[in-house]
Amino acid sequence: MQLTNLTATEVVAGISARKFNAEEVAKAFLDRTAKLKNLNIYVHLDDEVVLNQARDVDRRLAAGEAVGPLAGLPVAIKDLLCVQGEPTTCGSKMLANFRPPYNATVIEKLKAAGAVLYGKANMDEFAMGSSTENSCYGPTLNPWDPARIPGGSSGGSAAAVAAMTAPVSLGSDTGGSIRQPAALCGVVGLKPTYGRVSRYGLIAFASSLDQIGPFTWNVPDMALMMEAISGGDPKDATSLPDAVPAYSQEIEKRPERLRIGVVKEFFGEGLDNEVAVAVHNAIEVYRKLGAEIKEVSLPHSKYGIAAYYIVAPAEASSNLARYDGTLFGHRAKDFSPADEAEKDLPALVRMMMATRAEGFGAEVKRRIMLGTYALSAGYADQYYNKALKVRRLIRNDFETAFKDVDFLIGPTTPTPAFKLGEKAANPLAMYLSDIYTITTNLAGIPGLSMPCGLSSEGLPIGMQLVGPAMSETALLQAARLFERETDWHTKRPNI
Repeated sequence: MQLTNLTATEVVAGISARKFNAEEVAKAFLDRTAKLKNLNIYVHLDDEVVLNQARDVDRRLAAGEAVGPLAGLPVAIKDLLCVQGEPTTCGSKMLANFRPPYNATVIEKLKAAGAVLYGKANMDEFAMGSSTENSCYGPTLNPWDPARIPGGSSGGSAAAVAAMTAPVSLGSDTGGSIRQPAALCGVVGLKPTYGRVSRYGLIAFASSLDQIGPFTWNVPDMALMMEAISGGDPKDATSLPDAVPAYSQEIEKRPERLRIGVVKEFFGEGLDNEVAVAVHNAIEVYRKLGAEIKEVSLPHSKYGIAAYYIVAPAEASSNLARYDGTLFGHRAKDFSPADEAEKDLPALVRMMMATRAEGFGAEVKRRIMLGTYALSAGYADQYYNKALKVRRLIRNDFETAFKDVDFLIGPTTPTPAFKLGEKAANPLAMYLSDIYTITTNLAGIPGLSMPCGLSSEGLPIGMQLVGPAMSETALLQAARLFERETDWHTKRPNI
């Protein structure tokens, strides 16, 4: 039995039934990870720490102690979730030596469920990017084709599952950073409703948009993970107190209603023909399953990119102001005046300037400048406040659409995975990679990407299902319905 080929549900069931133990599972994934180091998936992975966690699960099982629903399951962690005492760097030189003194809430929940925390996965610096090329550790490579990007910013987390170096992983999604890499790596990725999962211990990019979610091979694994990490949290004032549904018991049921809206704005200019064909084929699967299919419009979605790239950088400008070299993180050693203009500046100011110049990469600097400009005196009304109004209109579009349909369907990305460096010199082209995912973050509603085809070059194609706020149960049911009729979720890269 090849343990690394198993789904999360199979791993948990096998450990529970004593078909194999947690240590054997951990060793299998560690061995595979060592063989695939060239993909640059992990930025921190301590074999002994992983094995000790697995051995503890085995000890507790042998002693008849209670173990959680994820007992022995390795879970890769995106490198912006705080794990006490472990490096948490956000893929940035700015936090190169940062070891949090506490755990994120999702980490505490995983530990309580008996999961094995399996290393830190690479990411775009401070989650700003769509390709995982903006990392101080270098790019992660796509397991389906190492000459291509895995998507971003959670590219390491998506690649970890796609390469079968971990059965599941956690990422974060601010404008598509779970769904886009899930599509490009051929796995399932879910951005839950804003507030469904606590953000405490998530190092923030844009606080009103960020949301934590899992990557898995299939919907049953997604249900298992969502049960473990969801729920209210007194440490996060934006988290929702609603009870966590028993997703695993509900997913095999057919949704109460299956009215699916095809978003016409998502099938226009810029969409790759092979992606369009794969998604239309998926729509036909739903039609054969008895779904009512109708075209819907999100008229303000065309302003999504523009609104997002004002709101998100504005929040980033505020959130990243704390990284100035005074309390924690990187501090510049040389901050002597660079020219006459700096001579009269206080040493503290020069130190902060030098620290931020050294610690942040080009994309992070670009977004900080965009956000600071949008918030500056005389421009806030013209840009930031106007973007917030557009955000409200985008949310209104979704609310109107969901009066007539239960779910929306469309492509997750305009194209399959592009080549490394292909869009590095064109930020706008890179930003357009998230054109179909950004609006769900602005609206705070859940979106799920799942495999629906392969391109002529053998690259994964993903489709996106979107539902109203707190509709994760129905969304997973609808996704599972498609999964039972197709085999795209069983495809694996040949590595």
